[in-house]
Amino acid sequence: MLVRAAIVRVGLSGLCAIRYQKLGAEFARSVLPGVVRTEMLERIRWHQERGDRVVVVSGAFDVYLDHWCKSHNLELICSSLEARHGRLTGKYSGKQCVRLEKARRVKSRYDLGNFTVVYAYGDTPEDAELLNLADRKFYRGKEVGANRVGSN
Repeated sequence: MLVRAAIVRVGLSGLCAIRYQKLGAEFARSVLPGVVRTEMLERIRWHQERGDRVVVVSGAFDVYLDHWCKSHNLELICSSLEARHGRLTGKYSGKQCVRLEKARRVKSRYDLGNFTVVYAYGDTPEDAELLNLADRKFYRGKEVGANRVGSN
């Protein structure tokens, strides 16, 4: 996580915030559709058809995920970058949304006890804490058992 913060600081510090927003919107339109796996889009649609509340929880940035999520009627919890005086500072706005922070943000926004069944999907070790909140957990496309994800 420290490496990502350093890359953000070096690569994005000083970038015009308006340009950053435009690049994010373009990325959401032109790149994300080719990156999101078809089976995950199908799963999202399945949940939506059931009337489930679908929330994308990601360490990636709101600058592009917000556009994509809105186009698919999804809620979003993710990382964002700080801007001052119209320029990116190179720092995260708040904590980076990974590991424990993913789970903390979900629990702070939603009372999970109000849901009959909570599903979670992940594909990196940074998703373990999020997956451990769920009744039904899917890791890299496969449902994993009741055991805590990431514990051995």
